[in-house]
Amino acid sequence: MPTASVRGNTLWRNPKQMRAAWYERQGPAREVLTVGEMKEPQPREGEVRIRLAASGINVGDVKKRQDAYGYGMPYPRIIPHSDGAGIVDAAGVGVSREWIGKRVWCYAAQTYRPFGTAAEFTAVPLDRVALLPEGVSFEQGACLGIPGITAHRAVHIAGPVEGSTVLVQGGAGAVGACAVQLAYRAGARVVATCRSDNDKDVAIRAGADVALLTDERITERIRELAPHGIDHIIEVGFGANIETDVAILAQGGSIATYASDVFRPAIPYWPLVFSNARVYFIGSDDIPIEAKKQAALAINQALEAGWPGLEIAAELPLGEIAQAHEFVEHPPKPGRVVLTI
Repeated sequence: MPTASVRGNTLWRNPKQMRAAWYERQGPAREVLTVGEMKEPQPREGEVRIRLAASGINVGDVKKRQDAYGYGMPYPRIIPHSDGAGIVDAAGVGVSREWIGKRVWCYAAQTYRPFGTAAEFTAVPLDRVALLPEGVSFEQGACLGIPGITAHRAVHIAGPVEGSTVLVQGGAGAVGACAVQLAYRAGARVVATCRSDNDKDVAIRAGADVALLTDERITERIRELAPHGIDHIIEVGFGANIETDVAILAQGGSIATYASDVFRPAIPYWPLVFSNARVYFIGSDDIPIEAKKQAALAINQALEAGWPGLEIAAELPLGEIAQAHEFVEHPPKPGRVVLTI
């Protein structure tokens, strides 16, 4: 058995091996992802170590592995995935040992860092950790990070939404459903657009007042619902939807976009000018730390109030990470994909 000792606030152990998944070059999942053993991490100052039970897979995790953004390999070896959930089992210097044994979810584990949550252990700064509410599963906890924080920022970046009309484009997606719930809880009237009747059901369960199918009459129907225009739009397909957004935006309204269907979308410049529109571009990696903390608090409050969280489409073991990534790339059904560890 490995021996243990205490230095400062850190439970130190002789280095042990852990099971993890990683890649050392970018490319197709089955060609570059490896599952094996490596030395388990130790928490540094200000960090906790989490024995992970589940690791959530975001589209951004897949795109990094594919090098879809053209940034290359920032580190020689990358353990993917930013979101996860588990139990704190060690605390670094400067962190209260009261954290040890707590059920938590974490976010941004692999943001500007080489080692994410596709492993038995991860060590992350305490400001990237939130308590997991009682009754919420580790699998659900692993779904919350990037979608929830992105959604919270998108809802609130332009100011308070209480009493306003908010449109969530793609209200059944991970970010979209979180945005619907958070805007609803913030006191907005929420309209969601969806691609199918099943998606409409997801958006309504998340808190949407109205869910509309996207079709050729979508602009007309939104205008009927909001004759004076939409106050704030949360946008998942900036390139595809910007013309519609401008047509339904209230004077002085705002758009918060976190994704686009095309890399370099064209914009209707003068209609945006004449609307005195504000457009916010949201990248989850660089949302300010304080805003991330506020988002984690709001997400936990929603869960504690009875929000069931996000739909999970598939749970696969760590050893099937390549198949899990392919599921995210070509989803046979909607919902989140989680690795159980």
